[in-house]
Amino acid sequence: MDQDRLAKLRERYSGSGGGEIRDPHFAKVAAGQFTGDQRKWPFADVATFLGAPYRPDALAAPGLGGLDVAIIGVPMDLGVTNRAGARLGPRAVRAIERMGPMDHALGSAPFTMLKAADIGDVPFRSRYSLESCHEDIEATFRTIVEAGVSPLAVGGDHSITYSILKAVGAKRPVGMVHIDAHCDTSGPYEGSKFHHGGPFRQAVLDGVLDPQRVIQIGIRGGAEYLWEFSYESGMTVIHANEVDDLGLDAVIAKALAVIGDGPTYVSFDVDSLDPGFAPGTGTPEVGGLSPREALAILRALKGRDIVAADVVEVAPQYDATSNTAQCAAQVLFTELCLLAEARASGKGRP
Repeated sequence: MDQDRLAKLRERYSGSGGGEIRDPHFAKVAAGQFTGDQRKWPFADVATFLGAPYRPDALAAPGLGGLDVAIIGVPMDLGVTNRAGARLGPRAVRAIERMGPMDHALGSAPFTMLKAADIGDVPFRSRYSLESCHEDIEATFRTIVEAGVSPLAVGGDHSITYSILKAVGAKRPVGMVHIDAHCDTSGPYEGSKFHHGGPFRQAVLDGVLDPQRVIQIGIRGGAEYLWEFSYESGMTVIHANEVDDLGLDAVIAKALAVIGDGPTYVSFDVDSLDPGFAPGTGTPEVGGLSPREALAILRALKGRDIVAADVVEVAPQYDATSNTAQCAAQVLFTELCLLAEARASGKGRP
């Protein structure tokens, strides 16, 4: 052992507390976590998304109370085609502790870069009416967007993204990175256009989503016959087996080329992950992505004009381990980092 080096380490670190961190970047992050040598307890206090401050008053405040990012729950699953339960997703994701405060791969500590808060859930008028729920979602997200605040949503079934996109894309259509097992571009059936299998067809037809700037990654399963709109409209579709064939670097390069430098929405369905990692969802499909692959794709979006994002389809009652909610919370934190990086560079305004 180098005794001189050991002596210097002893001089510097002997008797120092866990909160004494000298690296300026790390020290800034630690300042929000330590009081002296006492670290914030992850299991204490009321649970919020990512441990963010709770601001249920923000929706009624001028300018949304000065927030940069509003993290909001959308506990609605009336649009599912099979197993219900994603209405419980926001609560399950809030219950995940120890998320953040820094993403080591991105080098981002979002709560030191912007003002973000958990603003509660969309105020729904009825738990029974799918149509009125979508009216409430659109109205709530218009309030957020019109304040210049980036929304970060936790669902709920994937039908919610249609009404979110109507708010986010109202001024101009946006592109999208969509990570999912299903394209979700089928048409209305059984009297409804709001089901979770068709939000992106409706968003394109409404002129709020630019299909030529949409890439859908991880697609698989037996519903391929429903997705012809994706191809006909000009969306780029990469199936789960093609991720292996192409390699992750090529998939990432294609995603960056498709979205370009324009405003982009990120939509993440937890059923994109193989159910071996995330069984707690209503429409599991075997043969999916690993969490590491999904995070690598998301992290590659750093620096792009990400204006809003979501995580959907967590149905916690199908997962006794809570792994699905854990994966969803990590994705949510990564999306928050992307929003922070975008806004720090002068982009990211919805």
